[in-house]
Amino acid sequence: MSIEVNNESGFEVDEAEFAALGRFVIDAMRVHPQSELSIIFVDTTVMSDLHVQWMDEPGPTDVLSFPMDELRPGRDGDVTPAGTLGDIVLCPEVAVTQAKAAGHSTTEELLLLTTHGILHLLGYDHAEPEEEKEMFALQRKLLLTFLATR
Repeated sequence: MSIEVNNESGFEVDEAEFAALGRFVIDAMRVHPQSELSIIFVDTTVMSDLHVQWMDEPGPTDVLSFPMDELRPGRDGDVTPAGTLGDIVLCPEVAVTQAKAAGHSTTEELLLLTTHGILHLLGYDHAEPEEEKEMFALQRKLLLTFLATR
């Protein structure tokens, strides 16, 4: 499995921890072990530009996901074919504010956002209440299991 983590944000992050989370979630979702994932940390200027370009919304956001091969979770014990899952772009500066509001660390917020982003790459969404319930429950389960194994 190839997980590339790039920190272009100027914010200190433990790149190995985010790579480990990516591997954990990909394994748990039965994505082929030779699939590729990119996790990129950027500053608010870059995130604002991406947010306008791809979502037509002003200002920075916390996470954006850019799927490539539209891989989906493996089902019934099968794994997906190998491919490029896509890119997750995170903005630590936005995560700082969200973490304070949620009452946890910035690292925990970024780990949550990374899990959230991977699920988006796998086709999960939260536009409808049922979708949100499913995605957020899975996101919570994956993250709590990962944190328990650290």
